[in-house]
Amino acid sequence: MPGQNTFQSYGSVAKTFHWLTALLIFSAFPLGYFANELAHEIQSPAFDGSQAVIERATLLFSLHKTIGVTVFFTALLRILWALSQPKPGLLHPDRKAEALAAEMVHWLLYGSLVAVPLSGWVHHAATTGFAPIWWPFGQTLPFVPQSEAVAELSAGLHWVLVWTLAGALGLHIAGALKHHVIDRDATLRRMLPGGSGAPQPPAQSHSLMPLLAALLVWAGALGGGAAIGVFGGKQTAGSATPVVAAKPGGGGAGSWTVQSGTVGISVTQMGSAVSGSFGEWDAVINFEEPAAPGPAGDVEVTIAIPSLKLGTVTQQAMGADYFDSANFPTALFKAEIEKLADGYEADGTLTIKGQTVPVTLPFDLALDGTTAKMTGGLTLNRLDFGIGKSLPDESSLGFAVEVAVELEAEREE
Repeated sequence: MPGQNTFQSYGSVAKTFHWLTALLIFSAFPLGYFANELAHEIQSPAFDGSQAVIERATLLFSLHKTIGVTVFFTALLRILWALSQPKPGLLHPDRKAEALAAEMVHWLLYGSLVAVPLSGWVHHAATTGFAPIWWPFGQTLPFVPQSEAVAELSAGLHWVLVWTLAGALGLHIAGALKHHVIDRDATLRRMLPGGSGAPQPPAQSHSLMPLLAALLVWAGALGGGAAIGVFGGKQTAGSATPVVAAKPGGGGAGSWTVQSGTVGISVTQMGSAVSGSFGEWDAVINFEEPAAPGPAGDVEVTIAIPSLKLGTVTQQAMGADYFDSANFPTALFKAEIEKLADGYEADGTLTIKGQTVPVTLPFDLALDGTTAKMTGGLTLNRLDFGIGKSLPDESSLGFAVEVAVELEAEREE
């Protein structure tokens, strides 16, 4: 069987690309479906934190993504090969509507085989953590920031394009079966391995109408997706403005009011860093700069746990095995402020999920008249607070939780 196409039949290279693509696509579809079902279970507040479920979801997602990247490059090679080859003619070009539909579906298939895995790949690159691609490249992409807004948009595109691809595949298979079972012609046999014995197609010409029809289908699909809101548009952690209560201190000369700031955390999940921040918190600060190292005041910070945005695992973090925000909606940090020979520290306790643990927060402070800018951070162990007790090792979720705090405050008059 020759490798090149002819006007009469497909060559061995085109057939190999066709059936390899089919194998990859029909592997990726069920993997993606079952991985998504597990993801919904994991992100549910009722999830019990089962490590077996998390590992199964990670495996399925990694398989799905790895196959998706393979589909992307296979599709590109297939398109380049098709452009270099003569296109086998339709056996019934006189059936105008059928011919238009067949060529439109081919355009939809070729375009979707590139767009579907690419949109999924962009979503992976824009999302922090969870289920790596197994190729030695592709965890990030040029010009794709790690952004919840970009991840949400690309996830919506991927969803719409997957359904478009599924519809095109259904029409393609139905058409092939119709030719084989009803028409009893050689259309399907031309793509089967070995010689096809296909007849010579009649002379025919091609127009841009099938391509325009495919573009209209894509436009309709994207428009429908936008209408039902699959592209997001809601406020995300990357664009939200934190709600920091302008809560004054004790009313004395050393009282300060927070004007702005962030309380961020970073964890390691499946070997990748996942970062986020709390959108709502307030602080009561009493501080007087001492002339020498020693006591300098006190601070009390109350954090709204449900305001946490932590990428794709936000809902999971609210679950009973993690922050359990339904029963423990706030965290409380209370500490005495101490000036050191070099820098400052807040030494006190942190209460999360009903567990009170001694902690020390070292920080830097820049004073400029009545304005103070503070930056600091510390590392916590999630197990100290009973977070992720069902994950007693670091294979899925690291023990360390990095906390970073920045704020700007004004001295009260």
